[in-house]
Amino acid sequence: MSEPILTPQSPIIHMDSTPLLEMRGISKRFPGVVALDGVSLSVGRGEVLALCGENGAGKSTLMKILGGIYQPEEGELWVDGKPVKIQDVNDSMRLGIGFIHQELNVLDNLDIAANIFLGREPLVTPFKLIDRKKIHADTAPLLKRLGLDIPSDTLLRNLSIAQQQMVEIAKALSLNARLIIMDEPTSSLTLTETDCLLDLIAGLRAEGVSIVYISHRLGEVSRCADRVVVLRDGKNAGGLDRADINHDNIVAKMVGREIKNTRLASDAPKTPGFLKVRNARSSRYPNQSVSFDAARGEVLGFAGLVGAGRSEIMKALVGLDEQGAAEVTLGNQSLRIRRASDAIDNGIFLVPEDRRGEGLVVGMSVRENTTLPSLATYSTAGIISKARETAITNEQIVSLKIKTPNAESLIRNLSGGNQQKVVIGKWLAMGPKVLILDEPTRGIDVGAKAEIYKLIRTLADNGAVILMISSDMEEVLHVSDRIAVMHEGHITGVLDRPDCDEQNIMQLAVGRTSPVSKPAFVA
Repeated sequence: MSEPILTPQSPIIHMDSTPLLEMRGISKRFPGVVALDGVSLSVGRGEVLALCGENGAGKSTLMKILGGIYQPEEGELWVDGKPVKIQDVNDSMRLGIGFIHQELNVLDNLDIAANIFLGREPLVTPFKLIDRKKIHADTAPLLKRLGLDIPSDTLLRNLSIAQQQMVEIAKALSLNARLIIMDEPTSSLTLTETDCLLDLIAGLRAEGVSIVYISHRLGEVSRCADRVVVLRDGKNAGGLDRADINHDNIVAKMVGREIKNTRLASDAPKTPGFLKVRNARSSRYPNQSVSFDAARGEVLGFAGLVGAGRSEIMKALVGLDEQGAAEVTLGNQSLRIRRASDAIDNGIFLVPEDRRGEGLVVGMSVRENTTLPSLATYSTAGIISKARETAITNEQIVSLKIKTPNAESLIRNLSGGNQQKVVIGKWLAMGPKVLILDEPTRGIDVGAKAEIYKLIRTLADNGAVILMISSDMEEVLHVSDRIAVMHEGHITGVLDRPDCDEQNIMQLAVGRTSPVSKPAFVA
């Protein structure tokens, strides 16, 4: 391994010649799937190792073996130059390994401090009661270290997904871990929060803590990684030393093919004002209202900082906010949407940000999830035709390139990106008039992102209205025809394509008025 390139901003690191961790020839199989086939990697002390690969490449499976969640069929684990057995999560923790999962692993009915010290609570004798004063005292410096100005007794259900993600990071820090695995840690973070996390990683690296950093955001990988290991189809596909880390080199090893520009121009005709939304309100910002128009055939992006109210407005639009409201006109028809079924009946569908919690039933199969919203379509006299269900599901598997052994595979066994494709596929099977995509490529690799972007453009060109929320600045700029920017529950401006740039978006996102922005209801 070559020495990392050090800059004035980079901390000086000291590495022992013996790797902190070695994984040798790791193999893991699931029914019908070889998830890992002889994979090896090593992590030095105080090293940031980026683990890259497409969805389904085996990254999360490899890390779950290290975290004691899965057991390998073949291979060895070595820590501090000695062979070890990791039978469960406790074994992993005792070895100084902390794990920040891609899917949040929190209890939203408990407060921040209780989540951080769950299962490790200090007790007060003689009655062995939880010493809540101590866990709150120990939580405060962790939150301060992460730049979170939130009381430690705040319930998780009252936090945004980004804030819950930061609580997961605080939990790992509380373990004083020597090796922290970060699986898509910035997927729900703003640019500012991402910068804070990368600064934190640099600080941990300087203290000799090792990081395994899994991310599809290759710009972040280039910024923080000392070395990159790439997996493809469950096998080692090569690695890159610090001097060779860049977007093109990583992509070439990940996908083995060129990824073309994701911005797809369109000359398809648009019908202005096909969707009109007036006075939309959410329970989060009851005193603010949102109005906008969107053209048929248009991709209208929604940008803004986390907490701006974008997701809440879209939930109100599709009837998922009991206290929310919106006046909606589609074509020449005025709609009354009071519940989710009203939106579905009118062809307005939402792909939610939290796919596992709100978009899928993880204990069901790909087929069952794909057809769940439209079972009446596949039934006669109340009897569901499994053959018809399977046929439409297979169509979505092929068109969306979903990596699954078959339509009967359980959703929980699919990678995060393939789960997201199933969420999208179930609505595509119903022919959307308006498709709302909330963080559509969260946790999806660069190859699959290009496919999703092309799909979005094709849907729009075929006459659908696409409303896309994204915290990924590059994504919203690449895909959108116009961009509506929100701040604290209202739209501060809408940018036409020629005016869409990061500076104008950020100016509107922090509540300032941009000279190039237009009223939200101008299509």
